[in-house]
Amino acid sequence: MRIFVRAKPQAKENRVERLDETHYAVWVKEPATEGKANSAIEKALASHFRVPVSYVQIVSGHATRTKKVDIIL
Repeated sequence: MRIFVRAKPQAKENRVERLDETHYAVWVKEPATEGKANSAIEKALASHFRVPVSYVQIVSGHATRTKKVDIIL
């Protein structure tokens, strides 16, 4: 399953919000440096979809707020 994520780093809390069928907004506490926010986004999505973190992979957008993410369900 491929989804599109709008990342919101340095938020007050971690949360995932579904905008429509394939678009999500993800807030994470970690800053967008050294891949910390990307790792936190993968963990948050894994928790949201109830899959292991290894089943969530950022395909593109590692250095931008808009990301393409593959999730194995």
